[in-house]
Amino acid sequence: MEPTDDSEDSDAAETTATVYHESDASLDPLDGRTIAVLGYGNQGRSQALNMRDEGLDVVVGNRADDSRERAREDGFDAYPMAEATARADIVLFLVPDEVQPEVYERTVGPNLDAGDTLVFASGYNVTYDYIEVDPAVDVVLVAPRMIGAVVRELYEEGRGAPALLAVHRDATGEAKARALAIAAGIGSMRSGVVETDFETETRTDLLSEQGLFPVFAAALLARFEVESEAGVPPEVTLLESYLSREMAHIFEKCATEGLIGQMDLHSRTSQYGQLLGLEAFDREPIREFMRERLEAIDSGAFAEEWTREQESEDSRLERLRRRYEGSEFVETEQATLDAFGLRET
Repeated sequence: MEPTDDSEDSDAAETTATVYHESDASLDPLDGRTIAVLGYGNQGRSQALNMRDEGLDVVVGNRADDSRERAREDGFDAYPMAEATARADIVLFLVPDEVQPEVYERTVGPNLDAGDTLVFASGYNVTYDYIEVDPAVDVVLVAPRMIGAVVRELYEEGRGAPALLAVHRDATGEAKARALAIAAGIGSMRSGVVETDFETETRTDLLSEQGLFPVFAAALLARFEVESEAGVPPEVTLLESYLSREMAHIFEKCATEGLIGQMDLHSRTSQYGQLLGLEAFDREPIREFMRERLEAIDSGAFAEEWTREQESEDSRLERLRRRYEGSEFVETEQATLDAFGLRET
């Protein structure tokens, strides 16, 4: 365990994160216990395989027969979710956020016993009180910061996906030790696990989705519009922006070399242009946009809106998708993907 000071900027609030590594946890708290992985999608499958490879006793619970069959083909004992929950001492609840409350109410909650541990990979439903767990049950968070496929790939390479960890309720006195053991079982301790709380995981995850991605997407759209006005062929703009995967490569290098460190891979002309543009860019409108989104997240306004959206017969989500799918940008993008054979096969 090592404290890490994350703030060197005098204008930012000082924060300290506790980071755990392999020496800080063992699998002992899971000895003799059965772990149920509920949901066998990308995260569920990867985490189940990793834990089994670590020698843990893992069963799978699914709602659908087809995914249950896939788990059995992978060598797991697979059951309906209620039965898997009843058989287990540790339950990883890895179904989508929007269906978790109903699944918990009908299937998971009634089959948890006092002293069990319920493990979330997202803080959403606990943060907004959509799920209330029996006080006799531990409630913890182990949230890898990678998509499921990469959680498995890194594990097989002898590495691990970093994760966030939190304890919402420690009914047994062993909640944190069990959470650390789960993090070790899926391979995250190989990289590092940051201790936080459910609310922080929720707000930072939602702000990535509602703040960061829209800024990226808006920048791509704005460039497309500006260069189209200037007479640049749209295929050139799209290839230069991201379809060539050069930008994806740059972001990969940002993740291993750092935002500024990756510039060593670029020409000095490129470096100067990047830093000159960064220096000239006014970030305040983006900061204000981020503040507005964070306020909606913290106040619960977004969660309430999303709940109403799911209950509505007139899906705003589908209308928004149709609006952008029918745009000139997306139509040109899809045609360019086909013209250059860029789709994955």
